[in-house]
Amino acid sequence: MSGAAARWPAPKPAEIAFAWGCFAQFDRERAMFIAHLPAGYLMARRLAPRLAPGASPSRRLLAVCLAAAVLPDIDLLYFYLVDGRQTLHHDYWTHIPAFWLLATGTAIALFRIARAPVPWPAVAGLLAGVFLHLALDTVTGGIAWLYPYDTGRIVLIDVPARFGWWVWNFVLHWSFALEIAILVWAASEAGLPRRMRELRRRSAAAMLRRRALRQERAE
Repeated sequence: MSGAAARWPAPKPAEIAFAWGCFAQFDRERAMFIAHLPAGYLMARRLAPRLAPGASPSRRLLAVCLAAAVLPDIDLLYFYLVDGRQTLHHDYWTHIPAFWLLATGTAIALFRIARAPVPWPAVAGLLAGVFLHLALDTVTGGIAWLYPYDTGRIVLIDVPARFGWWVWNFVLHWSFALEIAILVWAASEAGLPRRMRELRRRSAAAMLRRRALRQERAE
């Protein structure tokens, strides 16, 4: 037996089953892949001008909404770097609605105690972005909306495990079309098609100018 084999004995069947069960549970909890930020952008475009009129305040609130739309997934850092994927990351506090309500209430209370003005637009943008994230994760991932009264996660659509690589289970499921639709909608509102057309027009014009310049030099 080699030294490496001696240091790392073959895993027992029970250990393999446990590891596979954790991995399978992790696969099934994955919810949105590409829709969180686009959905946050769509929400922010409608929310920011109403809560923070003016170009500069509106842009700042837009940034808050976009950051909040992906903020709950910051727990993935802990999930991979600290916890070793031992706990389903939708069970962390950052994916528990009650945590955000408690944290927001505590922050508002601290502002009041300090007799400082509460930044209500930022508070509203933060909560809107976070709860939009949690609502999207409810579609196929599951969120414990009733915690602490009920620790069970509520999920709207169950994605069956049909493929060996868990990503295909979600990408090839019909629910992924919802993410594509959100992405296309956000890109359209951001003017990306128009900007792409303008970029192609400018590139074509630059190419024509370079071609004309080469012809002049050749003559």
